Amino acid sequence: MASDKVLEFTDGNFQAEVLDSSTPVLVDFWAEWCMPCRMLAPTIDELADEYDGKVKVGKLDTDSNKDVAVKYGISAIPTVILFDKGEVAKKFVGLQSKDDFMAAIGEVSG
Repeated sequence: MASDKVLEFTDGNFQAEVLDSSTPVLVDFWAEWCMPCRMLAPTIDELADEYDGKVKVGKLDTDSNKDVAVKYGISAIPTVILFDKGEVAKKFVGLQSKDDFMAAIGEVSG
């Protein structure tokens, strides 16, 4: 079941929700038709639950939000980018383990 803590990022809210965020933000770039993206979804849900209040976790549909996807050079999905203070802290391309994401979050949130 999808977590209600996973935010939805769009071209319209990306600046305010991600780049201007005072907390680290984990963004899952995905698309409905992408099977590996669907396989990653439960991991994203778990991270959203575990880091609630500490790290924003959300998804950006690359089909509906091409501006942000192009800006960050998303050429393969799933791609997950960890932003810290508006900057790219870590970029993951393809399916990754929860431990990989947790290690990266640990690096930026100390």
